[in-house]
Order: sequence, then structure tokens, then C-alpha cells
Amino acid sequence: MIRSYLLLLICVICWGSNFVFGAILVKDFPPMLLSATRLLFIIIFIALYALKKKKWNSIQKKDWLTMILLGFIGTFINQWSFYAALETAHPTTSALILALAPITTALLAAVFLRERLTKRFLLGSIVALAGVFLVIASGGTLHLSIGLIWIFLTMLSFSISIIMIRKLTERNHSITITLYSNLFGFGGLLPIALLSESPQQMSREPWPWVLLIVTAIIMHGICTLIWNNQIQIVGASKASMFLNLEPFVAMLVGLVVLKNSVTPSQLFGALLIIIGVVLSTAFKGKRVMEEAIYSQEA
Repeated sequence: MIRSYLLLLICVICWGSNFVFGAILVKDFPPMLLSATRLLFIIIFIALYALKKKKWNSIQKKDWLTMILLGFIGTFINQWSFYAALETAHPTTSALILALAPITTALLAAVFLRERLTKRFLLGSIVALAGVFLVIASGGTLHLSIGLIWIFLTMLSFSISIIMIRKLTERNHSITITLYSNLFGFGGLLPIALLSESPQQMSREPWPWVLLIVTAIIMHGICTLIWNNQIQIVGASKASMFLNLEPFVAMLVGLVVLKNSVTPSQLFGALLIIIGVVLSTAFKGKRVMEEAIYSQEA
């Protein structure tokens, strides 16, 4: 069991670090081409793994539209908005806003799937939103920059994708869903990226390319496979505790690598967000948290 916990911790460290590495990469690549290039290497890795494990299965006709929408929302919009946000948004702030995804997913499930919300959920949501205000407010004034708008879009698209994945997993394997959604997202993103951004803007130095490829394969390929495998051993509820560490990993890595400062209000806001998420996602059977955990690769 200790081995499983260590592997889960490694995954969270990698995912938390991804905010910082993403902030580094957007200095050498335009966001759309960066997203498309990373997706290409992610697809290659997942396709090879799916072929090896014989999980590259066809999808039913009635699932095609949902799969295409998942590719557009959960891959295209999610990946592009993430890197567009990191051009201006603080990596730690981005990680904390994305930590609200389970709460947003629960709200969407209540609206579209008519799932019941509790007083505990509402209390946790209020606490988490208060934490968000502290994190993004400077001197008591709320500054909603374009980067913060993009990271909110990233969080919203991720939450919507979880609802879609819930439906698709009723008839499809998770690897099949990941592969096809990435393919559809990549197919839509690439032509727009090539029309709106010039490949000449991409770095010609070797180390940014190494960082791009390594982070794509490790964080969205290997870590996802390790994470989903270890969840089968320790359970989703215990794994969820590790996900709460992701914003703090982003904070620490940002301090070390980017020399980003963290104010006391940001730190207190981070604690409120985590407390609010824990309160909200513990309200019934942990289903929302389980879906967020299994959809981490989205």
C-alpha cells in the first residue's frame, strides 16, 4: 500500500509541476501550436499503449456525437485555454482555480442530471469561492485578467468533459475514450493553430522541445496510466486526498523554479479552496470526486 501512495504522490507532483512547466513553455511556443504539438505526442503514446493492450476499440454510432463534442470541449478548448492562461496567469492561481472542478462538476450534474445537492455542498462552495476571491484579489481589489478568464474556461471545460465521460464509459473503455477524444480535439485544433499562429514562432532551441515532449508523455501519458492503476488498489476516496496537494505543489515548484512570490492572502485563500472542495465533494457517495479522479487525463 505504501508503494501505491508513493506512486500517487509522484503523479500529483508531476501534475502540480505541469503548471510551472507550462508557464515556461508558453514563452517559447504560441499557445495553440504548443497545445497541438503536445497533443500529437500524447496521442502517439496513448495509441501505442492502446494497441499493445488491445484497447483501441471502435465506438458505437450513437456515441460519435458525444465523442466529437468531448474532443472539442474536453481536449481542444481545455488544452488551448490552459496554455493561453499561463501566458499571463500565475501558475499557483491557475492550479487553485482548477481545484474547483469537482464543485463545478457537481453543479452541472445537478442541472443536467438532476442530482441532489446538500447544505454541506453549498457551504463548501461558499468557502471555496471565498478562497478564490482571496487568491485573485490584490490589495482587496478583484483583478480579472484575460489569463484568469482562460483558466476559468479550462476549469469549466474540464467539468463539462467529466459529465460527458460519465455517459461514454457506460459503453466504452476509458483508454478508448481518451484516444478518440484526443484525436478529435487534435484534428480540430491543428488547422486553426496553423492558420492563426506561425510555426516560425516556435522555439528553435532543443531544450524547450525536450521539455515539451517529456512533460507530454510523462504527465499526460505515464502518470495517467499509473494513477488509474493505483486507484484500483487504494480506492478513489483515498486518492482524492492526494489531488488536494496539487495546488501546493504548483506553489512550491513556482517558488523554486520561477521565483514566484506567494502572499499570505493567497496562502489563506488556498487553504479555504481546499477545505471548501473537501466539504463539497464528500456530500454523497464520493461519485463526483471519483469521476474527477478518473478523468484527470482529460
